[in-house]
Amino acid sequence: MKNLSRSGLLFSSDHIKIIMQEDQYPEKFSRLHMIESRASFSLLFLLSPNIRLEANDCDTKFLFRKNQYILHYSSQESTAELWSENQETIKYFQIQINYQYIFNLIDPESSKENADILENMIHNNYIFLHQKTPPYMTVEMHMILNELISDSKKGVMQRLFVEAKIIKLLILVFEQFNEKNAVQQEPGTSFIIKKFIDENYHKNIRAEDIGSLTGINQNKIRKEFKAQYQMTVAEYISELRMLKAKKMIIDQRIMIKEIAIECGYEYVQNFTRAFKKKFGVSPEKLRNG
Repeated sequence: MKNLSRSGLLFSSDHIKIIMQEDQYPEKFSRLHMIESRASFSLLFLLSPNIRLEANDCDTKFLFRKNQYILHYSSQESTAELWSENQETIKYFQIQINYQYIFNLIDPESSKENADILENMIHNNYIFLHQKTPPYMTVEMHMILNELISDSKKGVMQRLFVEAKIIKLLILVFEQFNEKNAVQQEPGTSFIIKKFIDENYHKNIRAEDIGSLTGINQNKIRKEFKAQYQMTVAEYISELRMLKAKKMIIDQRIMIKEIAIECGYEYVQNFTRAFKKKFGVSPEKLRNG
């Protein structure tokens, strides 16, 4: 996510605060302090590797891999410390939402399902996806973060835009955890492969690579994936890459070569060919209108 370059407070309203933090040159063992407001939910996306987090109000410690996230509820105002022991860049994206906004949004009194969602949020059941492991961001989450960071709207249009994107992020979180519950009952091959691709589509991966890394026969991968999603593994990878490329292409600050690399293409020519095949125009022509 090389276009995540803005830092500091990106948005603030009575109910929502969005912060982008990037410490590019941290001293060894230096710590950043993150504040959680009283009776608030935090969506915290870790965008650099090996970030350690320690909450000061309880004996909670995490080690985050790159692109992991958590949805955390804090009943009281609290602080957490984040640091990297290897003098690596510390980069994270935090969305704070107050309790009353979430309560009104979910309306737990309207149905048991809604009440269960809020209950799970309050009890921090959206922190570990499985085996005490924070979940990884999906492609859609990456795209929404890019949109929030690059947005230039002001006033009421900005507020409506931000709120719409946060609602979409929450939906994606709930869907991801619902899929987790379904997989625990019956972990199908096609779901495992889709999850692997969603997390690695920007790399140079093929069905053979997926097979060797997951231990699943590559012929089974191809057959079951196409039966479930009506497209081949290669077509799905290409679709994710092109969706991301189209989102990035509108940002004039990012070179076409950077977009190609970010979307998993080693050579710009291959990226341009795939882009034109998908959208009917070259990246340059779409960018310049």
